[in-house]
Parts: sequence; structure tokens; C-alpha cells
Amino acid sequence: MTESLVTLDNLTVRFDDRPVVDRVNLNVHRGDIITIIGPNGAGKTTLIKAVLGIQKASGGQVSRQKNLLIGYVPQHLTLETTLPLSVKRFMLLSGRPLPDCESALARTGVGHLLHASVHHLSGGEKQRLLLARALARKPDLLVLDEPAQGVDINGQAALYDLIRQLRDDLNCGVIMISHDLHLVMAATDKVICLNQHICCSGYPADISRDPAFIETFGRPVAESLAVYHHHHNHSHDLHGDVVARGQQGNRSGHEGCDHAHH
Repeated sequence: MTESLVTLDNLTVRFDDRPVVDRVNLNVHRGDIITIIGPNGAGKTTLIKAVLGIQKASGGQVSRQKNLLIGYVPQHLTLETTLPLSVKRFMLLSGRPLPDCESALARTGVGHLLHASVHHLSGGEKQRLLLARALARKPDLLVLDEPAQGVDINGQAALYDLIRQLRDDLNCGVIMISHDLHLVMAATDKVICLNQHICCSGYPADISRDPAFIETFGRPVAESLAVYHHHHNHSHDLHGDVVARGQQGNRSGHEGCDHAHH
């Protein structure tokens, strides 16, 4: 049995007596990648804030492994644009030593941007920077809120592939929020469809045809998105541009990737 990192037992969070998260049960083990999907206002961010310990439960319980280290990747990086800030300085603000910061940046494919301005990074580079900051903590659990926000579709596929690789390398658990089931299908082990309560959960391919999923999202994901996959022998850089194999250098992508097209 793999190691349990976080357990939610009948977790309920209410705002003004209205349940935003209603009696949710969840067990996250080391090695898991769990993706939470759901419509706007479904309580997804509130749920992960409870996992992080920054949102108090109104009912139920959140149990964390003793001395659990969590790396958190927020949905957006909001910085004062008039404040000069390099990638190096931003990473050091995490409190981790420089070698840990440099190693994390290299691992997420943005090591070459150490002295660049944070304000001049692309959407994909910013998301990888946030991921690197979380990795510098050497976490047992990665919690990601819409990690591909602001990244184009090819860059998103590369980012989800990287998250899966990091799970394998670090043997950590991963919880992430996404609204794009078709993009995370290949990168996740389990999907939880949340709409205050858990509507359905299971393997991605099964969830997409679950009656509760169809009731919430309208139709099976394969029909609504006409998803198909193909295999090709090139990669994508952080901007989603095509890079021939063997020509990536410091640019991170994924090889022979599966893409969803619609």
C-alpha cells in the first residue's frame, strides 16, 4: 500500500451557512495524480485551500501526514510591474538556498532564465517558474491550481507531461485543478468531478461518460471536443513552438507526445 499523504473525511466548508464544499471524502497517496474538475463556483479552489490548511473546515476533518511538505502552484503570478525582479531573486524569496533554486529551475526547463526579468516571461515560462518555486521545497505533495492557465494548447500538453515526469522522479503526490479534462486525460490517474459535493470520480476515460459528468457538463467529453490523439516525432518548447528532436538544448518540451485536437 502506498503512503497516504492527505485524507479528507467528510470535509465541509460553509460561507454564510451555504455549503461551498459539502461532505467530501478523499485520500491522496504518494505517487497519485488526482485532477479535480467542475464548473465555476463548484468549490475546487476552496477544497485545495483546505488541503493546504489556509481554509478552515466547517465540518469533517483534514488529516495530513506528519511533517508533510507541500509545494503550491497558484493559478496566477501577480506582481507589481514597477518592481524590478529577476527570476533568481524571485526564487530566493522562497527561502531555499540557491543550489536548490537552480536545480528546480533546470528541472522545469527554465534554468537558462535565471537572470531574466520575471515581468518579461511568457505565460508558459511563468507557470514553469511557479512550479520550480514549489519544487525547490522538495515537496511530498504538489498542489496546483489550474497550472496551465494562460498557456497555449501545445504548451499545456508539455506542462502536463512535465508534471507527470516530476511525479515519477520525486515520488510525490499531485492534486491539481483543471477545467480541461481532454488535456489532462493522459497525465492523471484519477478524476474527481466536484460541484460542491463529489458528483463522480474514477479513471478519466470512464468519468467522461458518467451520467453525473454529462449532467454537469452537457455531453460526453469525446463528443463535445471530438478528441483524437496522434503520435509525432517532434517536441514543443515553452511557447508551444515545434522543435525537432535533438535540437531542444535548454528548452523543455515532450517527445512523441499525444495531443488532443478539436
